[in-house]
Amino acid sequence: QVQLVESGGGLVQAGGSLRLSCAASGSISSITVMGWYRQAPGKQRELVATITTEGRTNYAHSVKGRFTLSRDNAKYTVYLQMNSLKPEDTAVYYCNAFNVFLGTYWGQGTQVTVSS
Repeated sequence: QVQLVESGGGLVQAGGSLRLSCAASGSISSITVMGWYRQAPGKQRELVATITTEGRTNYAHSVKGRFTLSRDNAKYTVYLQMNSLKPEDTAVYYCNAFNVFLGTYWGQGTQVTVSS
């Protein structure tokens, strides 16, 4: 099993910044891709950004240039730096990890609210 613990959500004004963290524990040695997804009220969960163990990143078009995803492989932790936040970034953000033998795991979610 893999456990994911998220932190860093909160309330911020438009144009502000937040940093989300997600630490993995448990069966972590076979984790390859980690990342973040988000789900706004009434909408489907969508990709925000992912990162491989080699550091290759993939971003949703809507966050490119504003969000930066990084990874500390020694700590099995990923960090999502979110700058120039917009009200449409408001959502519950979920950490995601893929273990090649055990499958996909999700964190409990952290609320990000951007006020206009």
